[in-house]
Amino acid sequence: MRDMVTCFSEHAVRISETTCSSYINQDQPCLLSNLNLTPSVPNAVVFLYKTTLLSKQKHFLITVTWCRNQLGQGGLNINFGDHPSTSFKLNTFSRLFRKKKGQKSFEIDSSKIDVYWDLSSATYQSGPEPVDGYYVVVVVDSELALALGDLAQEAITKRLKTDFTMLLKSVLVSRREHYSGNALYSTKVQFCDSGVNHEIMIRCSEDNEKLKQPVLYISIDKRTVIKVRRLQWNFRGNQTVFVDGLLVDLMWDVHDWFYNPISGSAVFMFKTRSGGESRLWLEDKLGQKDQERVEFSLLIYGSKSP
Repeated sequence: MRDMVTCFSEHAVRISETTCSSYINQDQPCLLSNLNLTPSVPNAVVFLYKTTLLSKQKHFLITVTWCRNQLGQGGLNINFGDHPSTSFKLNTFSRLFRKKKGQKSFEIDSSKIDVYWDLSSATYQSGPEPVDGYYVVVVVDSELALALGDLAQEAITKRLKTDFTMLLKSVLVSRREHYSGNALYSTKVQFCDSGVNHEIMIRCSEDNEKLKQPVLYISIDKRTVIKVRRLQWNFRGNQTVFVDGLLVDLMWDVHDWFYNPISGSAVFMFKTRSGGESRLWLEDKLGQKDQERVEFSLLIYGSKSP
């Protein structure tokens, strides 16, 4: 019996660093050409980190949410573990109520949590997440648990007087992006620590060649890997691609675009998978402490409502 990687390689789209940057399949329209839509801007970006506390040899889940509404109001929320009420909230956009720099301490399940942040020089692009000039540091029981931002290493060295590289043991488990507006989404993602940033673009538009029915295009680094016609009937599906030597399962579900348009959203998932896994979608086991390896997933939620 052939191994799983060999079996999938016969049917999967192969994306490599050399082909991604320059290759465009002429039989599959490039998503960067003939675009009449304005790309949607994310109103929320959610990160799930799994941190290993070395002193206690236990895993700790931290959820970081950057959000912003249509009025330009938003902030930073940090949740710890499975308790939604145990959170740290910070207004990052309001000029009147924003605290640009500070430190806050509180307790959760007999553990002391310290959050240090400095957003006074943070710069933003189109989304709610800062791109540089900031840091957010989380310390659990005097142990470094999470460090975000380009200024984090310097802040840790000065404030905590510890070695940044030796203590930090956090892994990004998933990234969720929420959009509303036009069905055109563009983002960048790194599927593994040793990989490079890849550009993801998703577009839903009419097929001008036939009956002007909606068609779904998904590309990785300007190469169209999925084109779905008759989207009203093919509203769910999946495809396997190779990126940076990894199997990446790609799933789409746009059912609610057609049958629940008021409150529903389309969902697109990119999930890494080891070659030995036999099922395309595995049950979520992120909360299990005995899980040695955590795969990464990117989820994009798209609502057509303004």
